Amino acid sequence: MLDIQAIRSDFPILSRKIYGKDLVYLDNGATTQKPRCVVEKIEEGYYNVNANIHRGVHFLSQAATEAHEEARKTIQQFLNARHAHEIILTRGTTESINLIASSFTDACMNEGDEVILSVMEHHSNIVPWQIQAAKKGITLKVIPINEQGELCMDTYRSLFSERTRLVSVMHVSNVLGTVNPVKEMIDIAHQHDVPVLIDGAQSVPHIKVDVQDLDAEFYVFSAHKIYGPTGIGVLYGKEEWLDKLPPYQGGGEMIATVSFEKTTFNELPFKFEAGTPDYIGSTALAEALRYVNAIGLDNIAAYEDELLRYATEKLSAIEGLRIYGTSSHKSSVISFLVGNIHHYDMGMLLDRLGIAVRTGHHCAQPLMQHLGIEGTVRASFAFYNTKEEIDALAAGIVRVAGMF
Repeated sequence: MLDIQAIRSDFPILSRKIYGKDLVYLDNGATTQKPRCVVEKIEEGYYNVNANIHRGVHFLSQAATEAHEEARKTIQQFLNARHAHEIILTRGTTESINLIASSFTDACMNEGDEVILSVMEHHSNIVPWQIQAAKKGITLKVIPINEQGELCMDTYRSLFSERTRLVSVMHVSNVLGTVNPVKEMIDIAHQHDVPVLIDGAQSVPHIKVDVQDLDAEFYVFSAHKIYGPTGIGVLYGKEEWLDKLPPYQGGGEMIATVSFEKTTFNELPFKFEAGTPDYIGSTALAEALRYVNAIGLDNIAAYEDELLRYATEKLSAIEGLRIYGTSSHKSSVISFLVGNIHHYDMGMLLDRLGIAVRTGHHCAQPLMQHLGIEGTVRASFAFYNTKEEIDALAAGIVRVAGMF
């Protein structure tokens, strides 16, 4: 059992009042709040070891370099990657996907080659591929979903052809909460000798991820979704694939030698880390991962599953409320509409009650078009949320619905 009140005391923002009401923060799918230890790690870095890394010979640079590379090892261990140099530090999930879309397309794709996506993808796993499609004439194939919001696996199997070069799909839907069967999907892709990119932005905070067990070629996530700082994220890639892909950006650090005649590139992971990295953010991310590990991802998953079941039961009892995404295998998200109330109106009025939820298309407009709606209200949970907060959400929805 988690000591939720002790955990909540680690997050000062949760004691805030909004419009005179206790804050009920249910927008964790967009970003999570930060424990005190993560903020203190940022402060410690700037106040005690702030110096540019890797190239300095002085004490502060050496100390900052060591902390940054230790953070990389912490991330490696968290994902159970084989090597620390398989961990590329980026600005987040979006940049990680853009990196692969650009470098993989340049190295491995020609006009008419295909990438398989799903209809539930976040825009960050659609638009980069569309940009490459416009540049190189590649084709995007889309896996549909059933009424429960689950991928149609028979259709997925049928989408492969001799021109399929990559599968790029999300682990957990940020709208439906569906946990996709990515291990099975990776196995199917590998039967066709096709590599796989997994968007783990919504899975890493809630599910234990072992990249060696999954066997995906690439796995990406953002620090701010897992109680870490904004502006930094992770691209895990198998060594053999990262070796064969060209750099995404040019500049300092990613080079071995430079002349006006020729440039040679640095070894992994630095080939993909042009410029000064966020060496403060990396150590704060590592601190966030240590914090999560101390609680235990199995404990987190069990508690959040209990919250999700409770919330589903409470919200399903509200007259006129429709939940989108009813898979039996979900994680920490409920998207809903009530009657004919616009999602924006519901979100605005819940906010006046101190309840923070997300409204809109959630950067998943193709999914909304498939569902035949403009958007939803989304409540997304973390291990610091409580059943009392879910009760407050349910009561708030009933109160708002009564105004209409």
